Amino acid sequence: MKTGSVGMTGKRMLALFVCGLMFFTAVGCKKNDADTKLVLTTGFRKNEIFRIETMSCTLPEVMVYLTNTQDQYESVYGKEIWKTDLNGVTLEENVKEMVLAQLAQIKTMNLLAQQHGVALSDAEKKAVKSAAAEYYASLNQAERESMDVTEETIENLYEEFALANKVYEYIIKDINPEISDDEARTITVEHILIVTYALDGTGKKIEYTQNAKEEARRQAEEILKLAREEDSDFEELVLQYSEGDKGTFSFGKGETDPSFEQAAFNLGNGEISDIVETEYGYHIIKCISTFNREETDANKVKIVEKRRKEVFGQEYDAFVTSLTRTLNEELWESVSFIENNEVTTRDFFDIYNQYFN
Repeated sequence: MKTGSVGMTGKRMLALFVCGLMFFTAVGCKKNDADTKLVLTTGFRKNEIFRIETMSCTLPEVMVYLTNTQDQYESVYGKEIWKTDLNGVTLEENVKEMVLAQLAQIKTMNLLAQQHGVALSDAEKKAVKSAAAEYYASLNQAERESMDVTEETIENLYEEFALANKVYEYIIKDINPEISDDEARTITVEHILIVTYALDGTGKKIEYTQNAKEEARRQAEEILKLAREEDSDFEELVLQYSEGDKGTFSFGKGETDPSFEQAAFNLGNGEISDIVETEYGYHIIKCISTFNREETDANKVKIVEKRRKEVFGQEYDAFVTSLTRTLNEELWESVSFIENNEVTTRDFFDIYNQYFN
C-alpha cells in the first residue's frame, strides 16, 4: 500500500474532462445544446442532488467531497482563502461547481463501465469495504452528523470511484503509441528576456509604446553583441540583464511559444540565437543541451498519457451526449460549507490511495 494525497490514477481520472462534465451549469466548455439532454424536474428522492440516467447523487455524498476539499484548502491556506473573489464568483462557489463536476464524472463513468461490462473484482470490493471502514472510523461525531454520512455512504463513494478508475484503464489499455526520441526530445536553454510590457497595479499587462519597444529592441541588440564576444559569459549576462526568469530550463515540443521553440530547437550545443520576439518581449537564447535522455524518456510518458486521454475523451464525449441528467436546483442552491471547528476531515482520498495505489 502507498500513502499520499490524491494518487496518480485518481488525479489523472478526475482531471480528464471536467469541462465536458459541467452538466448542470453554464460554466465550462461550450457544447451544442442539441447534443445534450437536461431535464429539470421535481421528482427527486429525499436528499437527491442530481440524477444521470440510473445513477443518483445524494446530499451526503456531495458533502463528503465538499467538506474534504474545503478542509484541504484550509489546511494549506487558512480560512481566509474563502474571501477570494474570482470575477464576481466566490471561491466557495467555484469549489462547489468543481465537486459537482467530479461527482458527475464519476457517476457517468460508472454508467460507461456498465456498458463495457467492467466490474470490480472480489478483492477490489474487499479493499473498498476496508477503506470505507477506516475512513468512517476516522470521523468524529460532529463530522458524521454534519455530513449526514453512514459507512454505507462512504463505501458507495469508494466503490464508484474505484470503478471509474477501472473503466478508464480498461478503455486505454491498448493505447501504447511508439514515441520517437525526436518527437519527445527535450532541450535545455538559458535565455535573456527584455520585456515589452509593464504591469499595472492589478497585474494587468500594458504593452509598451512603439518608441519604448524600439528602445527595448536596441537594448537586446547590444546584449546580443556582448553575448557573441569570444570571452563572453552568457550566465553573467542573464543575471545582469534578463527581465525574466534566470537560470536554465528544459522543455519539449509544443510546450512554449512557437517562435521561441523554433529558434531554440534549431540551435546546437553552446549556440546562441538571433533575437526572438514573443508576446513577452525580445529573447536571446543559448542552448545548453540539445538532448536530455532522462527528460526525453519522461516526456515520452507524458505524450503517451496525453494520447490515452484523447482516445478516452473521444469515447467519453460521444457517450455523454446520449445521457439525460436532472438537477435538483433548489437543494443544490442550499448546499454550503460546514462552519464547525470540530469538522476537519480531509483524508478521504488519502485513505483510498492506501488501498488502491
